[in-house]
Amino acid sequence: MPLMLIAACLMAALYEPRFLKAANLMNVLRNASFLTVISAGQMMVMIVGGFDISVGAVVALTSVSTAMALVFLADWGLAGVGLLVLGCLAGLIPALLLGLCNGLFVSLGRISPFMVTIGTMSIATGLAAYVTGGSPIYNLPPLFLEILGNGRLLAIPGVAFIAAAVVLALWYLQSQSRHGRYFYAVGGNEKAARQTGIDTRKYICAAYVIGALLAGVTGILLTARVGSGEATLGGNLMLQSISVAVIAGVSLKGGVGNVQNIVFSAVFLSVLSNAMSLARIDSKYHVIVIGLVVLIAVWVEARAATMETSDV
Repeated sequence: MPLMLIAACLMAALYEPRFLKAANLMNVLRNASFLTVISAGQMMVMIVGGFDISVGAVVALTSVSTAMALVFLADWGLAGVGLLVLGCLAGLIPALLLGLCNGLFVSLGRISPFMVTIGTMSIATGLAAYVTGGSPIYNLPPLFLEILGNGRLLAIPGVAFIAAAVVLALWYLQSQSRHGRYFYAVGGNEKAARQTGIDTRKYICAAYVIGALLAGVTGILLTARVGSGEATLGGNLMLQSISVAVIAGVSLKGGVGNVQNIVFSAVFLSVLSNAMSLARIDSKYHVIVIGLVVLIAVWVEARAATMETSDV
């Protein structure tokens, strides 16, 4: 991934000199940060052998619920940091409930993750559309927009620091924590993990909750960025989050993946998309190019698995 990222940056800079402008690089960093947060949650779900196609709908529902909570609390006279904290926590409640629902149905009900997350995706999409009536929610508190939407520290977008905090937390969980190793054990061989005394259902459920909460955090950050709560926000993020995870080497069979590669992969896709935009390539071709990159990544993983099997 680091080599692919360097190559992509060099080609983008050579083809379009505007790519290296500070404003454009900050734009790439901001987009990569959104993608890193939601893809890190998708990675946790894939590590335990599942996947979550409801994350895009969770982003939309969190956007709507956060906007409604902020407007409601502001009308009641709450202001300042307290308004931001309470509003964001209230906005994350639907994400927590959907993640818990996904986790319980998959771990206890032993239902296919595909069917479960399709159901919760439909519920989240319908709720967001019903509550808003198809219209965005405006009049969000200026402090919310200034801090989370346009805030900068040392000329770096604030969302990049939030993404860095998420990455550090997951890195510690995966590499320095006993519980992190249990996630890998469950995804690698659930039956064997259960026989060693690991409560596999707990870790599967926890992975879906983490995935939904990080999708919710992404929804809050995007809401602050666009300045309104929207039921259509995050429509492409489900496919993008899975794409980032696959390109980062997260196994579709579970048990393999790390958050460091998620960062490289998210930046790589952001650079690719940004370079195509600067080159004035029609946006509908962006999806085609990303799809080709994902197919290549899956093919490489399949080839590697075949070679390991033949060596054994």
